[in-house]
Amino acid sequence: MSDDDAARLADEVERLRRENTRLRRREHELSALFASARELAELRDSDAVLARLVQRAHEMVGGDVTYLSEFDPASRELRVRETSGSVSAAFQRLRVPAGAGLASVIVETRAAQWVTRYADYASDRHERGIDDAVSAEGLVSILGVPMLTDDEVLGVLFVADREEHEFTPEEIALLSALADHASIVLQTARTLRELRSSEDEARQTLERLTGHLTERDRANTVHQELVHAVLAGGGFSPVAETLATALARTVAIVDAGGRLIAAAGLPLPESMIEVPDAAGSAIEESRASGHCVTVEGVPGLHAVVALTAGPQFFGTMLLGDGDFELGAVDRRTVERAAQVGALLSLQQEAVAGAEHRTQSELVADLLDAVPERRADVERRVRRLGIDLERLDSLVLFVVPGEHRAAAARVLAPSLDQRALVGEYRGFVVACYDGETLAPDVDHLRARISRAVQRPVLAVVPPRSSGALPAAAGHAMRTARLLSALGTDDRTALTDDYLPYSAVLDADERTLAAFLDQTIGAVRRYDEARGTDLLGTLRAFVRNNASPTRTARALNFHTNTILQRLERLDAVLGAGWRDDERLFRIGLATRLDELSEQLHGG
Repeated sequence: MSDDDAARLADEVERLRRENTRLRRREHELSALFASARELAELRDSDAVLARLVQRAHEMVGGDVTYLSEFDPASRELRVRETSGSVSAAFQRLRVPAGAGLASVIVETRAAQWVTRYADYASDRHERGIDDAVSAEGLVSILGVPMLTDDEVLGVLFVADREEHEFTPEEIALLSALADHASIVLQTARTLRELRSSEDEARQTLERLTGHLTERDRANTVHQELVHAVLAGGGFSPVAETLATALARTVAIVDAGGRLIAAAGLPLPESMIEVPDAAGSAIEESRASGHCVTVEGVPGLHAVVALTAGPQFFGTMLLGDGDFELGAVDRRTVERAAQVGALLSLQQEAVAGAEHRTQSELVADLLDAVPERRADVERRVRRLGIDLERLDSLVLFVVPGEHRAAAARVLAPSLDQRALVGEYRGFVVACYDGETLAPDVDHLRARISRAVQRPVLAVVPPRSSGALPAAAGHAMRTARLLSALGTDDRTALTDDYLPYSAVLDADERTLAAFLDQTIGAVRRYDEARGTDLLGTLRAFVRNNASPTRTARALNFHTNTILQRLERLDAVLGAGWRDDERLFRIGLATRLDELSEQLHGG
């Protein structure tokens, strides 16, 4: 065999060896791609599959560092997600801003890009953070291929060497194939996230819809039962019972004075039996808005809603705690129930108004004591089941005119059924049998005041069998006296003010003028000079106009009192100690002192 034949044979053997090596490498690459495809088909954990893909690319392409950067379409940044062969923590956390680095060129062109020496890459693409990370890894040559789905860039798969390296078409094709697999992983993970998000949203929407339908069904049931309760004329109890059953919680209804009139869902918490002051602001808010208002910090009481019709306030519906939170439809249902309660109140008020007018006429005929009407009064009282002869006590309330009917409605249920309650000559009067009934007048006055939201004055004369008209006269004079003195919020006994009410029956302006005419000059003298001549005058009147006894009462020498009396001569005039004037001055000083006591002076 010639030397030329031997050389040709050696070249052919070498070619066949290289081809065999290429085919074996190609077989290895195809096996790796098939394995990657099987992993994609069995995809469960996208992070684990991506990590294996990067590791397989690292082994197959043979670079020093292989890494995958995920693209964020919102910020257009690329964030390193998986690495193999990396030794720098800064590189593993690298973020490539939009327009910077080789990665941005790949995103913009949607094609593979490589550089033999990264340091010599286009200067306008360099960025300090990227350069520092590449330098920390010692990378020189870098190849990157895009991960695409349709026309969207999902990220970039890179392989890099720490020495100069010319990337072959086979390496680029292999890395591109692996990048396609990585694209499938990222797209599948994104689709799964979207599906889970859609599933969660659908589940939440279904839950909201189911809850809304449940609330709506409850509302319809409550509405039908409330209408039936109103038509049946059952009063407030069916309203409370219907609401308590539908909302699975305790419900109570109190009137404008805070008195419990209906309840359901027992046992009642203490906060519903006696409404606490802490709930007052919520009730006022409900009165103003007409809505159901949540109550904070009151155990056992969850919410309140006022029973109102225009400016009229009839009471409050109280709701206890329940197993579920009240939704918007539930709250509207409660508000609708409150409106039904207000309608019931208006209905009852119309009936009560007729009864009030009837009783007021009866009270007026009873206290006017017209002999010709006596028989008629006895007949009408007897029809009410009341023994006229046993009515020996009364209490009189001073209430502003527009609130008297409301005050009578609050007062009547608080007394015995055999008591008469009505309006009489500008006052609210209750007549009753004092032997069988001893009402707590302070409590009644407070209840009326709370209902009408105004101060209330109560006047109580002593029991007087067969003399109620006279007792009413004493009570009215006492009430007018106290009102003239500016007192409108207390309980008073007529006997405590009898000397004054028996003499005076004047209004506030007349009484003020009387006091000013008699002792006003002394008060002005004291105010101007800081003296207490008025105190001396009061002591002089109380001690029967005796200077000696006055001096003893004030613990002064008699000469001091005489000097002060001379000063009073100058202020009041020389004849002030005459019998008629001294009587007037004495009455004025006592009334003035009484006024100070009533006002805490």
